[in-house]
Amino acid sequence: MPRRHFIAAVGATGVAGQALALTPGTATAAPAANGAAAAAADRSGPQEAALPYPTHRRPFAMPGVREQDWTGALFVGEGESRFALRVGLLTGQGKLVREKMTNHLWRIGPMTPDGAYKEVRVSTDDRTVMPAHLDALREVIAHPDRWSQSAVADATAKLPQLEQKYAQAQEQKRTIRVRYARTADGAGLVGAVTALDDDTTVVLELGTPWGEKAAFALDGQDATGSAAGLVDTGRTGRVRLSPTEPADSAGCWASVADLTAAVTGGTGTPGDAVAGLVYRLGRNQTLTFAARVSDEPPHDGTPEAHDVERLLAAAGARVRERGLTGTGPVGRAADAVRDALSLNTNYDKDRHRNFVMWGWGGGGGLFTGWDSAFDCVEAALVSHPLAVQHETDVFEAPAPPNQVELTGPRYDQQNAGPMHAYAVWRLYTKLGDRTVLERAYPALVTFHDLLPEWDTDRDGLLETPYFGDRVGGRGNHLGLDDSPVYADYHRIAKQGGSGDARDNTDLTDVALNSYYALLSEILAKMARVLGRRADAERFAAQHATVKRLLNARLWHAEKGLYLSRYLDGTWNETVTPTVFYPLFAGLATRERARILVEEHLLNEDEFWGEYVIPSVARNDPSYCTGGTVHPESEHFRFFERYGDGSAPEQWKGAAWPPMNFTVYDGVKRYGFDEAAGAFAARSTAMYLHAWDSEGWFPESFDPEPGQRIMSSAVDTAWRTYSWSNAMAVQGLHELLSDNPWDGDPAALLFGSLSLPGANTVDNVVLRGHTYSVSAGPRRTTLVRDGRTVFRATGARVAVRGFVLRDSGASFDVHADGPARIEVFLPNGRSRGRKVPAGHTGVEL
Repeated sequence: MPRRHFIAAVGATGVAGQALALTPGTATAAPAANGAAAAAADRSGPQEAALPYPTHRRPFAMPGVREQDWTGALFVGEGESRFALRVGLLTGQGKLVREKMTNHLWRIGPMTPDGAYKEVRVSTDDRTVMPAHLDALREVIAHPDRWSQSAVADATAKLPQLEQKYAQAQEQKRTIRVRYARTADGAGLVGAVTALDDDTTVVLELGTPWGEKAAFALDGQDATGSAAGLVDTGRTGRVRLSPTEPADSAGCWASVADLTAAVTGGTGTPGDAVAGLVYRLGRNQTLTFAARVSDEPPHDGTPEAHDVERLLAAAGARVRERGLTGTGPVGRAADAVRDALSLNTNYDKDRHRNFVMWGWGGGGGLFTGWDSAFDCVEAALVSHPLAVQHETDVFEAPAPPNQVELTGPRYDQQNAGPMHAYAVWRLYTKLGDRTVLERAYPALVTFHDLLPEWDTDRDGLLETPYFGDRVGGRGNHLGLDDSPVYADYHRIAKQGGSGDARDNTDLTDVALNSYYALLSEILAKMARVLGRRADAERFAAQHATVKRLLNARLWHAEKGLYLSRYLDGTWNETVTPTVFYPLFAGLATRERARILVEEHLLNEDEFWGEYVIPSVARNDPSYCTGGTVHPESEHFRFFERYGDGSAPEQWKGAAWPPMNFTVYDGVKRYGFDEAAGAFAARSTAMYLHAWDSEGWFPESFDPEPGQRIMSSAVDTAWRTYSWSNAMAVQGLHELLSDNPWDGDPAALLFGSLSLPGANTVDNVVLRGHTYSVSAGPRRTTLVRDGRTVFRATGARVAVRGFVLRDSGASFDVHADGPARIEVFLPNGRSRGRKVPAGHTGVEL
């Protein structure tokens, strides 16, 4: 077909490019910037059905959405026929990098979770050897007195091998930039592959995402495919890939293995299972293409390269215009969080909706443990449809094999239910739609009512379940693996229960009881919204009981800490961040909260510092006992040998995003605004350091500046782990947040007393309104739907409980000096007053 027909097919405005920030209960997008953009937005795809459980409208095309297909795209036809486009990269050793690309991912973004735009850079260098590894080995060789004789011998033998491997990887390195933009009707994509090095070979592969049966063929310089629907087998989907230029070589093969063999210098059996187009590109040479899925044979014509580039440029520009974005030392993390969660947006091939892949680079689908609860809260900042689809998937998921038959959060992690209750409640506070509560509530009540089987002595507090004698797994009931808190509990035979095969133990667990109370509290809130008065009273009473018992039995008065305790009355004196979890659950008294924050959290000998928060207190005997420590080494004190674990591995010192998030939320809940802001700033800085220097969002972080957990630097488990974003979300919530705690769930929290510099965050959607906040040393501004509604000048302020009505506004403000407050009402009037330093309740 003539090239001119391509523009007619995709529309004059090209790409919708919106972030699908939908108003609860509707399919209406946020207002577009201009009339042409609004017209494009109205017909953009894939549109979502009405909230709270949206699904894709078929046919649709989206880049990514299959685990680790970072350069790929998914196409789904009307009857759930499926096709996949992948961009493969040939290495100097003749290996085709085509999927499982986490090790090869170099730069991420910009991108959006709805598929409007995506950009990544991948390289043949998988960074299994990095300069830090070589420097560490040189450190060992240069200072043999600091390491064991075997470690020195190992370093001496490995260094030349790894230097050679590193040099070869750099010499043969080939990097490509891959861009996608979705066409206006949602059923097509345009794309471009740019070689950043000479002599770069790429493969456009057209196949199926999960081995579905389909037939592919070449049609001139295009590749086409057809497949029957998996849901409606009477419908046939068809896909066409149209590159702007003919390939250097092309073919169709009997399998992916045959394609791989053929493009890497071998012989592949011809067939129709997959098509491949091979291009040899020079430095800065770009290949452009279009692809489309339809029930009818797509004939959009061959695109002109300049048209594709124009559409890609327009879609890329709209990412920040309409998606989550920000500026400043903390605010700029908004862009990283948006891109990271967009990268990890996956398609559930069984339930036909999107979810956030938890991590590991091989997670095998949705994980219903506590990890994915953090992913939901993070995703809600970026895309409400994604967050709701994700959590819907959790509550429709069956129990994993050999576990208690529960639908929803997995029961082998006793904090999965509480954390998903927290995630669902935050969806409600952000969206204002009670149907998210109605869907989750029954499963959460069932989860809650099973937990007393872990009350070994029936005194109202829970003891740790027995998770075996494996050294690294005794804390798995809370996802805390090898946390030293759980090293010495004793097994006690369980009588009765849910059918869970685990026995009881003798350790009354601060963290577990905090989660138990959190679940009770949130269920009480949910019950009130749902009109279940008796349930609300029951769960509120349960929370009060745990609060009374925990303060009576697990507060160590001499140490000023909440500590776990054995049934014989002896204390478990290992100090970890779980001592702060009673803040998160609303259990601590005000005075005890003050002691925890002022005497322990902010104590540099225990938890404070540039890098927070170590998973064991710095002065605890178990801190960094997962391996040998070399205190005289400035940068590699935790390094033992290449490829090994290190001293702060797992929960013996490493800083973990879910711990940081939990501690931040507890500190913020109790009104310690200065400490909360400083904590959020440190968490965000750690996240951004990894993002800026390596393009990763890792599972855990080193507990001290300048150090590295060496094995994590080469393990896919750590490179693109979704809950890592919880580090940066603390800073973003510090700037602007819904209200998950006491008071009006529709209220807002915004502003900060202690984030560094001036920061902004834009395009945050809460309860149908789009907000932006700027917060600096002498000015804080809140903008709603493009109109300023709050301004404070003269000092830093932290505002909580902000409710704006036609008749006025109410809120509490915490100022670090005298300030003038102004509120601009929806009726066009403004009101203002001065406030002194400190806390002030305001009615305007």
